[in-house]
Amino acid sequence: GGAEKCKLLTGELGFDAAIDYKAEPVGKALRKAAPKGIDVYFDNVGGDILEAVLFGMNNYGRIACCGAVSQYDGAAPAHGPRGIPGLVVVKRLTMQGFIVTDYQDQHDKALAELQGWVESGKLKVKEDIMEGLENTPKALIGLLAGENVGKRMIRVS
Repeated sequence: GGAEKCKLLTGELGFDAAIDYKAEPVGKALRKAAPKGIDVYFDNVGGDILEAVLFGMNNYGRIACCGAVSQYDGAAPAHGPRGIPGLVVVKRLTMQGFIVTDYQDQHDKALAELQGWVESGKLKVKEDIMEGLENTPKALIGLLAGENVGKRMIRVS
């Protein structure tokens, strides 16, 4: 979240829209960004964000569930989005778990394709690198707090 991250997404990375979940209700922002609804959503967040997306999904929409970072810090009791049974049925949604290792047989092909996209500029990569294994706890806490911009990594020398 934050205005700077939204500016990065739309200005530098080429997204049509970005939602600052810290600045306005996500459901309202989604309706502005996707007035015709959402067909496909890749979820790494879970919780309230997933709940807002569910209400914005179009009939026969698809959701790939890959993580639930909103639930990882243990600060509040974990909860799932409200309305899942009714929304999934009424909107005929498909929700499926996604674990990258399920596609290990496609790894080399995917890596080559992604590398080509990065080299051609079609896919842009942002890395947030911290130095030293001793900074791992700080890096994780910062990741969960949303301090990173891009893929948070630790460089070990």
